[in-house]
Amino acid sequence: MTKVEIGYHASHEQFKPSELTNYVKLAQQAGFTNALSSDHFFPWGETQGESGFAWSWLGAAMQATNMHYGIVNAPGQRYHPAIIAQAVATLCEMFPQRFWIAVGSGQFLNEHITAEKWPSKTERNQRLKECVDIMRALWAGEAVTHNGLVDVYDVKLYTLPNYIPSIVGAALTTQTAKWVGSWADAMITTSRPQEELKQMVDAFREGGGEGKPVYLKVQLSYDMTMGKAVEGAHQQWKNNVFSSSLLSDIRSPIGFDAAGAMVRPEDMKSGVRISDSADQHVEWLSRDIEAGVSQLYLHNVNLNQVKFIEDFGQKVIPQLIVKDIPAHSIV
Repeated sequence: MTKVEIGYHASHEQFKPSELTNYVKLAQQAGFTNALSSDHFFPWGETQGESGFAWSWLGAAMQATNMHYGIVNAPGQRYHPAIIAQAVATLCEMFPQRFWIAVGSGQFLNEHITAEKWPSKTERNQRLKECVDIMRALWAGEAVTHNGLVDVYDVKLYTLPNYIPSIVGAALTTQTAKWVGSWADAMITTSRPQEELKQMVDAFREGGGEGKPVYLKVQLSYDMTMGKAVEGAHQQWKNNVFSSSLLSDIRSPIGFDAAGAMVRPEDMKSGVRISDSADQHVEWLSRDIEAGVSQLYLHNVNLNQVKFIEDFGQKVIPQLIVKDIPAHSIV
């Protein structure tokens, strides 16, 4: 059996890159072994007010720590896949066996900046799979020319990665999870009730993901008191409690603020795990492991990162890393 891995989520929408560098160093000291980076052009609302360039930050963060890192990226519109392939290859060469990339079909919030047509979900998925195939070929040292929803002409990487990095498919619905199972090396999804999470995992395996890892980004709010945890979650994350079908097509932070304007503090528990009890978070995270999750990436959505990192290092991580991942989740 293999032990679960615990990661810290670096939220570029909420903190300056310099702050996040300090947080990942603190997270490593506390016992986190992995980190996950968001990759946005805009924050989720005007209140958050940040959105540093994740790829610049990754080089600094990976040099400052020895943790393993991943990023959630949407190649195909804002980014050409050849550029992302080159960025990934460079990080893999500099930091062997420490980097992976998760890919998704994107959100209008970030992708609209190129002023191109925003495709349907079906077309975005097709475009994403083309990007995945292009990147894998480039990492293998091939010269690539491709015409389709993405065009590539006579491209070849000269600084190659010294390993082929994992491509993790991002999925928010069972339909996407099943599709991701057919081509991804692993799946990443977001936290949800245990039965719904099990449905996501089962769909991934049915689609071809049997024996592949499942990663989980957990939205939580932990603070000194329950009141502070609720207040912090509402202030920072109320715009994100809606379904992916709505969130995918909102154009601006102002639009997200409009969507979240009617969300009350008591509504936050539908999308964020809120508790001032470390033991409660251990219980919730243990259920995720039982559902088949092999890597947990913890996103404390309020602004009190130091308390979260220190307390989870002392009270939560030691109880989770002793747990075995179910055998069917291990590659």
